[in-house]
Amino acid sequence: MRDLCAALIQLGSGADPVPSLARAAELTREALVHGAELVVLPENFWAVAPPGLDRRPWAVDLRALGPGGDLHGDPPPVLRPFLSLSREYPAAVIILGGLPELPPAGVEGKFYNTLVAVFGGRVVAVYRKIHRFDATLPDGTRASESDVILAGETPHVLVAPFGKIGLSICYDLRFPELYRALSAAGAEILVVPSAFTLLTGIDHWEPLLRARAIENQAYVLAPAQYGPHGHGRHSFGHSLAVDPWGAVIAQVSRGEGLALTWLRADLLQRVRSDLPALTHRRLHGVTPAEVVTLSADETPA
Repeated sequence: MRDLCAALIQLGSGADPVPSLARAAELTREALVHGAELVVLPENFWAVAPPGLDRRPWAVDLRALGPGGDLHGDPPPVLRPFLSLSREYPAAVIILGGLPELPPAGVEGKFYNTLVAVFGGRVVAVYRKIHRFDATLPDGTRASESDVILAGETPHVLVAPFGKIGLSICYDLRFPELYRALSAAGAEILVVPSAFTLLTGIDHWEPLLRARAIENQAYVLAPAQYGPHGHGRHSFGHSLAVDPWGAVIAQVSRGEGLALTWLRADLLQRVRSDLPALTHRRLHGVTPAEVVTLSADETPA
């Protein structure tokens, strides 16, 4: 990894993709104008879809990708402004933190939630969200992402000119084994574009992000959705950048906006050298735990 300027973009995307995409592109351009080499947008940057929204007009068909990452024909609306910006700023990597991708042939009514990275006007990485958010929130609200989202299967690391980026989306944050796999594959920067709910974000967002940074000795960049989205959804926001020691080095305040932060190669190297925890690992892959059960008969008199 070398030193670089990175940008987190925080959005309050609504249900209508047209203004949501325009605002996302506007803030992306602002970040690039200010010198960002890595720009990360949150999950659902294109729109926070209300129940029943037809995603098909906005979904991308990534099966049409050419071997070099070129799309055949006109790019879909959800990618078009960012591919254009990528051609205008060819040295920058733009990470689109989660958009609808058409499912395999024969699958109806479901989509992948897919992170797409663009560079030099091309799609250079695709990651399909592995973990789906199915939970009952403290206020009784039921979230069931698996009703409409297919699960991805494969972790991905993007080797960019400035460093190695481990890719993830939102609910993935709760599964440290994913980040251990990314770290083992060489990741130095972990991106976590999110639309964390208000109720879970208040208590869990920052502790989880700092934990992923500390245990993997990596930078963590977590751009987020913020505020009410107009149909009962409310996102926590508080987009954060965390350094490999676990310190918060940048944060976006309330509302939409962006934060620029400098990622320093010397700090990453020093943390990994002074406390070489990554080289001390003893358990690799899936290692079953030994379970010992005490019975009541064994209780001392």
